[in-house]
Amino acid sequence: MKNERKETGFTIVELMVAIVVFSIGLLAVSSMQVGAIKCNSTANGITEGATWAESQVERLITLAYDDPELTDTDGDGTDEDADNDGDDDDGGNFGLDDDDTATADNFLTQEEYTVYWNVAENVIINNTKAVNIIVTWTELGAQKSVTIHRVVPRIT
Repeated sequence: MKNERKETGFTIVELMVAIVVFSIGLLAVSSMQVGAIKCNSTANGITEGATWAESQVERLITLAYDDPELTDTDGDGTDEDADNDGDDDDGGNFGLDDDDTATADNFLTQEEYTVYWNVAENVIINNTKAVNIIVTWTELGAQKSVTIHRVVPRIT
């Protein structure tokens, strides 16, 4: 009769290897979850910023053409194209990209979002106003923004 040994169960080495493989899998899944949470937070910020911008657009287009909120208050976009070539004669973008409280034509703060809007008159064609709405906020220490461009015609 042979001396046969029947092995049942797992050895300690097999068990340790299984635990290591399982742990690596758990770490991968947890890091994926952290990445997904950060991406969802960023997407939420962009969606909320775009919503504030679109809300401001809807409010502005209901105003009369000569309403003070649709005025180039600092004059950096009005009559800046004297030669009518479509380029800002002062080398800028008709003041449409101003996104701080000192240079923007108008602004308001909504929660952690700041909504700026800039107006340039007769830039695209006569009797229109180009309006840029810029929404800025800080997320995870970085400045984020959403911009919407609209043209408001004079309707007589």
